[in-house]
Amino acid sequence: MQPLTQVLILLAAAVLLVTLARRLGLSTAVPYLIVGLALGPHALAVVSGSATVTLLADLGVAFLLFTLGLDFALPRLIAMRREVFGLGALQVIATTALFAILARLTGIAWPAAVVAGGAVSMSSTAILLQQLTERSELNRTHGRLAFSMLLFQDLAFVPFLALASALGPAANHLGLRDALFAAAAGSLAIAAVLAAGRWLLRPLFHEIAHSRLRELFTLAALLVVLAAAWVSQLAHLSVGLGAFLAGMMLAETEYRHQIESVIRPFRDILLGLFFVSVGMLLDVRQLASEPWRVLAFLATIVILKAAVGALVTQPFARSSFKALRTGLVISIGGEFGVALGSVAVASGLMPAPLGQPLLLSLVLSMVLSPLILNHNKRIARLLLREKGPPRTAFERESEATREIGEREHVILCGFGRVGQNVARVLESQGFEYIALDLDPARIAAARQAGDPVIFGDSADEQILVRAGLATATALVISFSDPATAIGILRTVRSQRPDVPVLVRTQDDSRIKELQEAGATDVVPETFEASLMLVSHVLMLLHVPVSRVVRTIGEIRNHRYSVLRSIVRRADARPLDESHEFREEIKSVVVPPGAWAVGRTLRDIRARGTEVAFTGVRRHGILGRDPASDTVLRDGDVVVLYGSPEALERAEAILLAG
Repeated sequence: MQPLTQVLILLAAAVLLVTLARRLGLSTAVPYLIVGLALGPHALAVVSGSATVTLLADLGVAFLLFTLGLDFALPRLIAMRREVFGLGALQVIATTALFAILARLTGIAWPAAVVAGGAVSMSSTAILLQQLTERSELNRTHGRLAFSMLLFQDLAFVPFLALASALGPAANHLGLRDALFAAAAGSLAIAAVLAAGRWLLRPLFHEIAHSRLRELFTLAALLVVLAAAWVSQLAHLSVGLGAFLAGMMLAETEYRHQIESVIRPFRDILLGLFFVSVGMLLDVRQLASEPWRVLAFLATIVILKAAVGALVTQPFARSSFKALRTGLVISIGGEFGVALGSVAVASGLMPAPLGQPLLLSLVLSMVLSPLILNHNKRIARLLLREKGPPRTAFERESEATREIGEREHVILCGFGRVGQNVARVLESQGFEYIALDLDPARIAAARQAGDPVIFGDSADEQILVRAGLATATALVISFSDPATAIGILRTVRSQRPDVPVLVRTQDDSRIKELQEAGATDVVPETFEASLMLVSHVLMLLHVPVSRVVRTIGEIRNHRYSVLRSIVRRADARPLDESHEFREEIKSVVVPPGAWAVGRTLRDIRARGTEVAFTGVRRHGILGRDPASDTVLRDGDVVVLYGSPEALERAEAILLAG
């Protein structure tokens, strides 16, 4: 099958299953794992785990850890050193020792048993971080402690890999010196990334930001991620570790939010490919031939690894519940464990009857990880036999939002800068609100700050019902796109014809269409900005405040008609033909010999003109609102206001009658 055909099938399956998973409320990792399992070499064999796929999957992990590093400044990591090097080391050593003893009981030599224990001690950084982030648990106690273990596991992978290589028959008797050399190279790589981040990255992005080229900024961000991953790979470290350190260095700069926004699309796509590659590793044929053996391995790994993780976490968490949740989170296998096991099996260090079920159970634990992670709280409460569990922060926030939806409140469609400004004013005046938005990063930050924000399309009827449309006293649409606002208006009016709806728009080009769709009031940004400038100018001119307020109010009451007499630029785009506010201003010079010379404005109107004569300029003096009996002379400049068609006709009458 051609590569392009494979890619199309892979993309089609991913789009279909990810959409279905979102509808069912499942994690996005699940459909990617199913795609890899179904289309991989052990099932339909549509795609295979080639070196290119593996490389791109590793880059997905690197991008994930880079964006995570953007949220971890160096002072924060220094503050976590006790968890990383204390708790992380305890987890790796204790898990490795326990499973090495179990492996030794099966009859294999101690060195091979240590490698097997090290493989089991590893957990999937990509899966855990992605799942914890989706569930808003990464900054919780169990999420933070699990992340500390993951960081140390990435460091511990180097000596385990060196040991596995040294014990293999093709290792040419590699020994302790080689392991020490690998550790030294890893330390130098970490130092190089930290030094570059401290002294090179800030000046680099400072210069690039001044260029104001978005594509150059994106290229620079990609270069930093890939260069950090490359340095780590040269030192036989995790590519994600170097990327994480680079992100951590950039976290202290003013560019981290922009970098995160340009990196996010690459991260999401490549991380999806990583999950697909994990699904490809699962050999369903072996699972079918030895199901009980594989399931026994899986249960042993998950249960014992969770127990060890909980025990070593207890002194750090100071709570049995939090310690057990941390152990459950860390209980799944990891890609580094699969890599270690593969090296051991390929070199003959680990016998196939032990190695193959071990590898399969590690991969299967990764596939089943969403089930464990999504229910880690319930499982912990069940094991501890605790009743009446307190709800998670996410559940408490959701419940508080639902309670607001049952009372009188305002619905904000869009929680960008405008929506947030409206929310702050509503709060200051004692009004409650619920906001809707589709930006996951913005929603996560808002919910963390305690704002009642719901992820969802504001034009979706079910989302509006969840936001309490039935009890809403007003609805504000802060999206600047009129088409988006019209879609929301139609959905709202089908459910609540009576609720007042305020719509923000950039200009007045589609006010009539918005009003016909159900907008109670439309606020054009350009006109309101002009009114604010007008009010400030009038106050600077010492006009009484009451007169300023009255003037602004009259302009609003007349739907900004005064502000529509704008001189059109030669290169300006025409307004939509169906729009009622297409009028513009135009100046026509009356040359000698023109039909209008010696005639009054009343005579010109009698010819059927449909424009307003807003002024006549003569000898440099402009007369506003000229009388109907004004006689035009050659050289006069007549100021007209009307639609483009009416202006053309009026000009023709002025010149030729």
